[in-house]
This record gives sequence, structure tokens and C-alpha cells, in this order.
Amino acid sequence: MRILRKYTNRRLYDTSRSCYVTLEDVKQLVLNGENFQVQDSKTGNDLTRNILLQIISEQEAEGHGTLLTNQVLQQLIRFYGDSMQGMMSQYLEQSIAAFLEHQDRIREQMQTMMGAANPLTMMGRIADQNMAVWNMFAPRTAEEEQAEAAKNESAGTESPSEAAGSKDETDK
Repeated sequence: MRILRKYTNRRLYDTSRSCYVTLEDVKQLVLNGENFQVQDSKTGNDLTRNILLQIISEQEAEGHGTLLTNQVLQQLIRFYGDSMQGMMSQYLEQSIAAFLEHQDRIREQMQTMMGAANPLTMMGRIADQNMAVWNMFAPRTAEEEQAEAAKNESAGTESPSEAAGSKDETDK
């Protein structure tokens, strides 16, 4: 487990790397799934929750979309001191764990639904199909016919126009 020490000057020191770190670095530790603990440099008290709450507060303030709406925060505050506080904590932990377990499947299902219902995606597919049909009936240029004839000669087969010409000669 990585130990980060918080000094009175509010700086965080990573004891395993022997360098100071920022809250952004701590956030990256969380995203990478690394175990760490933040300790007060003088008392040794665990300050991890405080640092995590500070990171959440900054994320909420940056306007990237909020997870903790005012209503959710008010409801959470109401649980403090309530006899259900312990159960609520366990419920939140289990709910988030279950969501994370199924996150990839949920994301795939959402993309499938969005892709199927997206008018631009549907129009793109129709346009691709129309182009494929159009290309089947588009007249060939002389260069394309020569390239096909050369390809067929090297393969020992006749081009469609040569095959049609030899068939006409045999009919005579």
C-alpha cells in the first residue's frame, strides 16, 4: 500500500516515490486502482477520506456533470446520525460495486440502442447500401475493363466481354 503524508503546508508527499504529489496525482491513483493511504505527518491519523472528499468536491465544481445533486447531498446529510446510517453506507457500497461489475455490459447495450436509434447512423448505412447498388450498375471505364482483362489473362480466364464475343462467333 502506498503511503502519502500530508504536511502542515497542505502538500502531499508520496513516500514510495520520494516526491510531492498533487490531488490530480491522487485522483490518478484512484483511477488506476492503486491502494494508498493518506496520513497526517505529525499524528499519523488517516486522512484518506478527507482527501477523497476534496477530490470529489473539485470534480463537482469543475462542471463535468454532477453525480451528487443537491437533492442527493441533502438526503445523505439526513442519514448522518440516523439509525439507518450503517445500512445506507453498505447499500451504497454494494450498489456501486454491482454497477461497476455490469458497467461494460450496460455501456455496450446503450451504444447498441443509441446506434440503432440514431438517424445519422441509419442514414449512413442506407447511403452505403445505395452506393454499393449504384456501383454495380455504373458503366465501366476503358481503364477498368483493361485492368480486368489483364487480371483475367494472368489467371487464364476470359473477361466477360471476350466471353460474349467468342460466344457470338460460335453461334455463327
